[in-house]
Amino acid sequence: MPNFRNQSLLWLGCGLLLAAPVAHAQLNSNTVSVTLNAVLSESLTVAATPSTVSFTLVAGGTATGSAPVAITTTWVMASGRANVVLDGYFSSTTAALSGGSPTVNIPTSEVYGQMTTGTPTSYTAFTQSGVVGTASAGLTLFTQALSASNRSATRTDNLNLEINLSTQAQLPAATYTGTLILQAQAL
Repeated sequence: MPNFRNQSLLWLGCGLLLAAPVAHAQLNSNTVSVTLNAVLSESLTVAATPSTVSFTLVAGGTATGSAPVAITTTWVMASGRANVVLDGYFSSTTAALSGGSPTVNIPTSEVYGQMTTGTPTSYTAFTQSGVVGTASAGLTLFTQALSASNRSATRTDNLNLEINLSTQAQLPAATYTGTLILQAQAL
């Protein structure tokens, strides 16, 4: 019986050796490189609400707009840019608003803007020549210097508007309409 027992142990040991994994040296493949290209394009956008501001004109006086215009300017700029400038302007210096029959105009010199977080912190007429728009029919609303910390940014400013008819006391009763254009430029 001891012989059978030894023989069984021998066969069991051989079976375990055959079932054990064979050790192999590690084998690595070749390496492959993948080039990654990522582009972040420059962008500059302006949004404004409300899209209509109403005035109840005062003959020989000043009328304030029904609501401030909330202007949101968003940009992503390259490192070579120094400033983002926001201008508001009209297409004509003599006719910011027009109305009546025959047509009567309210010039840009009688339309005022104020942006307490921008350049015109007090009411100022739209009579400047900005970086964009019609000469002598605009108003620079802000100039934002760019640095490493604000090359990608958003700012929201409120533009308050007035129409001052103190120099045009005899404006006839009518409905007057006009379009204020807002545009930003990166320099």
